[in-house]
Amino acid sequence: MSLLADWLGAACLLAGALLALAAGIGVLRFPDALGRMHAATKPQVLGVLVLLVGLALRLRTPADLGMIALVAIFQLATAPVAAQMIGRAAYRSGRIDRDLLEVDELAGR
Repeated sequence: MSLLADWLGAACLLAGALLALAAGIGVLRFPDALGRMHAATKPQVLGVLVLLVGLALRLRTPADLGMIALVAIFQLATAPVAAQMIGRAAYRSGRIDRDLLEVDELAGR
């Protein structure tokens, strides 16, 4: 059982690292602020969570699992808020192409 958990943990670590790499490449490749914001939050958060699952499968001690859970909670709490604030700042400063928006909920403000 321990060998299986180690292999699953290694696979999760690799998958999480690849997702984080995809997020970094997306930040460099996307042309507008909203695309970069999406690339910086969606795959990055998923990559970190998969990395944490892999880490939990490898470590398996209660103290480590508690710390991993705290990191996951803080990651899930802060990344969406930061993305929303970056998106709003980009909108207010005029750094987005409003023609790309299907619905503009902030147009009247």
